[in-house]
Amino acid sequence: MCVPHHHFKTSPKNIARAATLLFEGKLVAFPTETVYGLGANAINGKAVAGIFETKGRPNFNPLIIHVATLTDAENLVKFNTKAKTLAQEFWPGPLTLVLPRRTNSEVSEIASAGLDTLAIRIPSHKICRKLLQAVKVPIAAPSANRSGSVSPTTAQHVFESLGSSVDFILDDGPCSIGVESTILDVSGDTIKLLRPGGITLENLTRVAGAIQTFSDEEQKPIAPGMLSHHYSTVLPLRMNASEVQPGEALLAFGRVSTKNTGMVYNLSESEDLSEAAANLFCMMRLVDQPQNKGIAVTPIPNHGLGRAINDRLKRASHKHPLAPNTTIS
Repeated sequence: MCVPHHHFKTSPKNIARAATLLFEGKLVAFPTETVYGLGANAINGKAVAGIFETKGRPNFNPLIIHVATLTDAENLVKFNTKAKTLAQEFWPGPLTLVLPRRTNSEVSEIASAGLDTLAIRIPSHKICRKLLQAVKVPIAAPSANRSGSVSPTTAQHVFESLGSSVDFILDDGPCSIGVESTILDVSGDTIKLLRPGGITLENLTRVAGAIQTFSDEEQKPIAPGMLSHHYSTVLPLRMNASEVQPGEALLAFGRVSTKNTGMVYNLSESEDLSEAAANLFCMMRLVDQPQNKGIAVTPIPNHGLGRAINDRLKRASHKHPLAPNTTIS
């Protein structure tokens, strides 16, 4: 089988090139021990938005953040005792830990889907680790395939699924494990298995003790924060607002002419959906302030990344458990 022109076999030169492209905000597919990942600079919100756009991902699930060392991880998240034990035993390797993000973490909010936690791991794949050491920033990366299709375990699979929408495919042959990493939520008192994967539950239990699992009949979180209230604002939020009511903050998209004298943030004045996606969670927090009575959001086109933005706004419009009893009609 011929290799497409933007497959690049592993070499020091190509690793350096891939690292430069990632740092600059481009999308790079790279090998790990589990599956090939679709990587973006995790501190560049617009680059991370490109992951969702390229995958055709219907909503903003949290992405796994890949780092080179435990020190790098500790700069982004807060470790408790059990998390530290798991990391020392299974990192580098196919284990992702969900932990509270540090307040000074530079990781873009879109990479963590606006949550106060980050999903993080250190891969054991030799080439992947060289890439992470070269780029010197955390890399957000889900599997390098269109959403809903089979995860890629070769560079050819990446090309067949995503084609030239990826700027660079670093090819190091087939992945050794071939299934995604195991995801454990270690952010609270109880350890929860969010996704089975490359490390068995039996091995994890041997090290960490009891781990909560979910049967098929129970509501099983596929990724951190899938429940709608995780994305809720405390203030009532109105979508597709054509006018701003007294006391409301405005979350705008595109050029708007409004007499609103209150708080206004614009997701993208130029109507760039990637820019809007990158700004979404940060700006939702900025307008969700007690001096406002509610949040009005102007219409967002419901195509491309707009579908994912509207999905999150719809989730946010569900009444928050801490929201006041009064709502703005």
